[in-house]
Amino acid sequence: MVSKFLEETIGMVEIPELHLESGRVLKKVRQAYAVYGSLDARGVVLVCHALTGSHHVAGPDVPGLPEAWWDPLVGPGKAIDTERFCVLCFNVLGSPYGSASPLSPCDDDGRPYGMRFPVFSVRDMVRAQHEALKIIGIEKLECVIGGSLGGMQALEWAVMFPEVVKRSVVIAAPAFTYPQAIAFNEVQRQAIMADPQWRGGDYYDSAPPERGLAIARMLAMITYRSEETFVKRYMRELAFGAPWDWDGKFKIETYIHHHGEKLVQRFDANCYLYLTRAMDLHDIGEGRGGVKKALSMIGGQLLAVGISSDLLFPNWQVEGIVSEAREAGAEAFYDEIESDNGHDAFLIDLDQLDDILRGFWKRTMMY
Repeated sequence: MVSKFLEETIGMVEIPELHLESGRVLKKVRQAYAVYGSLDARGVVLVCHALTGSHHVAGPDVPGLPEAWWDPLVGPGKAIDTERFCVLCFNVLGSPYGSASPLSPCDDDGRPYGMRFPVFSVRDMVRAQHEALKIIGIEKLECVIGGSLGGMQALEWAVMFPEVVKRSVVIAAPAFTYPQAIAFNEVQRQAIMADPQWRGGDYYDSAPPERGLAIARMLAMITYRSEETFVKRYMRELAFGAPWDWDGKFKIETYIHHHGEKLVQRFDANCYLYLTRAMDLHDIGEGRGGVKKALSMIGGQLLAVGISSDLLFPNWQVEGIVSEAREAGAEAFYDEIESDNGHDAFLIDLDQLDDILRGFWKRTMMY
């Protein structure tokens, strides 16, 4: 029996200039991407990654990139089947993994932009991807799919380019970012900015603000999981030491410290600031007459997937997209991942997501 394998190609395109929502213009905008399967396939599925992910969606480790985050879903015979479709993922604008970001050299002096990089939105990310697609030579997308920040992109794709997108799958993302999520992001940003090593974002010739970024990630991890998960896994168990000794730690403390330390080894602090701000700015109805009117622009079919225990973007926020879309005349469906894993369930409970996606493909005659 011949085993099936996943072929991955890493590429890069450069957009001559990108006009941002802020009115600023970025020139020579790099967009890194990964392709799975052949561009000559029946159609293209665009996968959008989340906050600290990258364009490396599936397959073996790639030097310089974090580990694949949807390997069980993307590949031959899997829910996102590379034998039927070409699968493409862009590294988002502002990410440290190859696309234009605060790490990019500024034309003024050749040094990294740092905080001189213009603030951008999810719409700007999608506009950059659309321009990159045109350079690659892709005109239509069978589906755009993503979770969290990736879900925000998928929704913007459906509204901005309805003539391009046949289907969109929005997972664990709202129509707009609610105040509590913005508040969580602001505390994370302040943790980075309060680190003396941040130096106003100009730290590239010195030690980076590792402590601030680690604390930001520690808070983020609390929002990514649920209390049910923490109770089942850790409750009040001690990892080591005694609770009346400052050297003692509960297991939940060691968990969030571990994830904070892990992120600083692979991510840039300024990129974290910009990407969380882009998530705050997400509002599908902004400048379009409100959410319902914006969703009326969708030309294809929409699936929104909530998570039962999501603290960051609760399931009712995701389900609200479908209610508004249906009232606006769009063909929209809702499904839900039943899990105690919180927001991160879209990266953990992949057996449920597999079933949900296959059901949507069948319902919309994609397969």
